[in-house]
Amino acid sequence: MKLSHFYNQVVRFGASRDPRGKKAKIKRYPDTAILYGDPNTEIHKIMVGIDIEVAELLLAKEVRDREGLDLVLSHHPEGSAYASLHEVMQVQVDILDSLGVPRETAQKLLDERMQEVERRVLPQNHTRPVEAARLLDLPFMCMHTPADNHVFAFINDLLKTKKPKIVQDIVDMLMKVQEYKDAAKFSTGPRIISGNPKRAIGKISVEMTGGTEGSKDVFEKMRKAGVRTLICMHLSEEHLKKVRDADINVVIAGHISSDTLGINLLLDRMEKEENLEIISCSGFKRIRR
Repeated sequence: MKLSHFYNQVVRFGASRDPRGKKAKIKRYPDTAILYGDPNTEIHKIMVGIDIEVAELLLAKEVRDREGLDLVLSHHPEGSAYASLHEVMQVQVDILDSLGVPRETAQKLLDERMQEVERRVLPQNHTRPVEAARLLDLPFMCMHTPADNHVFAFINDLLKTKKPKIVQDIVDMLMKVQEYKDAAKFSTGPRIISGNPKRAIGKISVEMTGGTEGSKDVFEKMRKAGVRTLICMHLSEEHLKKVRDADINVVIAGHISSDTLGINLLLDRMEKEENLEIISCSGFKRIRR
């Protein structure tokens, strides 16, 4: 499989799980990119990690020298893909709209948050790991939103199948997923951080995609739209205070474990076309279904 084909398939599979459905007509995701390398490179052995920085790239060089390696794949974006992270957040408007939050309100709040994220990311040293990959001559790619879309779809499907009634049911449901079960062994498994375990869940918002956290001022609007429970990868302290003020239940599924789940679901689909040898690193563990 050529690197260009690998990238195109990642985008295509990501689009097939996009919350906006076919109407989005996705051709690319700004936070997913071939960061370095010849698109015609043949890909068989891949080193995959949640975060790939200079240290992981040096480790990849050791692996390549010892046993061969064709691609280093990061989940979190680097380089130009990281600088463009705010651009993928637009999907959050569609998700909020589907939950009953007025679209105009959702767009206004998100525009402010997107600008905040853009300003936060702007001064970072975006090209540091990309330059390391170039100096080491290691093909380097990141795939962010396509993997997160798979987690979003997976958990929504679980909710439709399992039909949890109370908040604790959501935790129990997630704990049957291997990635979350493994995370619990390291004390990072799913947990309730707001609300009583025995409370009814009501309308649920699954927040697993859309680049990063949205506006901290959206939760009261979500409450008015009938949302009573959030399932998130993570939540900042600022956001948590606002969500508690809105009296909304929050289940944190787990950040690295959710990222791992999304990557695994996407790689499962990739491997239906061609078997790939995966070397896991940086918080990622390959689990096949």
